[in-house]
Amino acid sequence: MSAPHQYPYASPPPGNPNVKTALAGGAIAASLLANIFLFWQLHDVKSDSLKDRQTLQAEIETLKENNTAMTSTQRKRLEDLREELDNRSRQLNMAASQAKREALSYAEQQSKRLESQQQQTAQKLTSDLSDVKQKADSANTKLADVGTEVTGVKTDLASTKSELDKTIGELKKVSGDLGVTSGYVATNGKELAELKRRGERNYTEFKLTRTKDFQRVGDISVQLKKADPKHNRFSLDVLADDKKTEKKDRYINEPLQFYVSKALYELVVNNVGKDQISGYLSTPKYTASR
Repeated sequence: MSAPHQYPYASPPPGNPNVKTALAGGAIAASLLANIFLFWQLHDVKSDSLKDRQTLQAEIETLKENNTAMTSTQRKRLEDLREELDNRSRQLNMAASQAKREALSYAEQQSKRLESQQQQTAQKLTSDLSDVKQKADSANTKLADVGTEVTGVKTDLASTKSELDKTIGELKKVSGDLGVTSGYVATNGKELAELKRRGERNYTEFKLTRTKDFQRVGDISVQLKKADPKHNRFSLDVLADDKKTEKKDRYINEPLQFYVSKALYELVVNNVGKDQISGYLSTPKYTASR
């Protein structure tokens, strides 16, 4: 048979009162200690909870104070901004009013200045118009005078043309003393001027007196030997190309011809005075180089 089961805590044998009392006292003591321990823990929990609550309350108060301080600062800032805005608005209004007054004053000054300028311009225009009218009247008068002068000039031109035509008609081609007919011969100043105008030959005028020496005429030399104004006759010597040619008892307006470097020269005497003659020397337009 197996041995009977052994319990770790065997209950006391029934019927012993001291053991029961001891056990009951131990249980009570253990329960009391447990209650004391729980009470103490509850006290600590309450104490910690109170501290936490106080700390939280303090933080809440701090937050309230900070929030109040922040709100006060923001309110102060807003009030400052509003005051600054009001000041700026007043300043802008004052500046706008000043600018408006200055603009109106400037506009008034400009208006007066423009009005004055317009009056001056109108006066000047009136004066200028008056001057223009006077000048126009004067110009019309001058134009009338010019018209009269033009008519006179036309008449003079017609007369001049008529005289010129007459002069041209009077020009004649005459054979010279060498028998050569080279061109027209001028018998006076007008005819000589017409020959110069045509430009067919070169013409050099001269006036010679009777001397013992040769006198220069163009590129030749001439010596008057005799002058007979009663019969319009004269005698002279021509020196050209180192060769002397004698022209004796010649008449006025007669071409005295001689050659210089194979070019035909003509000397024409238009007037014969006492111991003097006058006329012109006609030479080719282009001559060979000597």
